[in-house]
Amino acid sequence: MTDGTIATDSPAADTLVARLEQEGDIAADYLEGLLDIADLDGDIDMDVEGDRALVSIVGEGNDRSLQRLVGQDGEVLEALQELTRLAVHRETGERSRLMLDIAGFRARKRAELAQLGAEAAEQAKSSGEQVKLRPMTPFERKVVHDAVAAAGLSSESEGEEPQRCVVVLPR
Repeated sequence: MTDGTIATDSPAADTLVARLEQEGDIAADYLEGLLDIADLDGDIDMDVEGDRALVSIVGEGNDRSLQRLVGQDGEVLEALQELTRLAVHRETGERSRLMLDIAGFRARKRAELAQLGAEAAEQAKSSGEQVKLRPMTPFERKVVHDAVAAAGLSSESEGEEPQRCVVVLPR
C-alpha cells in the first residue's frame, strides 16, 4: 500500500513501489519469525513513504513486552533495523533503506524531534545566532533538518559520528 507520496503514473515509479513493497514483505516475514522466536505478540504493518519501505511492529493496547525490542533510546530498535535490512539484502541483493518502527517509538521520536527543530529555528531567527543541538543519529538529524527547512531556515551537520550534531543557521 502507498501513502501517495510517489506518483505511480510512470513505469519507473511503478517499479520502485513494487520493489519497496517486496522489501516490506521480506522484512515482515523476517520480523514475524523474530517475534515467534522471542514469543512476543505483535502485528506487522507495511507502507511505502517516499523512496523507502516502512515496517512497523504494533502491539495491542499498551503492550510493554514490545518495549524490549526498542531498548534504551531505541538502541535495540536500531540494531533490529540493521538486521532486517541485511535480511532484505540477502534476498534481493540490493541495499535497503527500510525504516523499522516498534510500538510507535520512532513516530513519537519524530514528533519530538520536529518540535525541537522548529524551536531551534525560532531561536536562531530571534537571536540571529547559530543554534547547535546535541549529538544525534542520522535518523534524528534528518527529522531536525526537515523541520528547520519547513521553518524557512537552513541547517547543517557537523562533527564525526557518534558526536555528529545539527547546527541551525540564522538567515
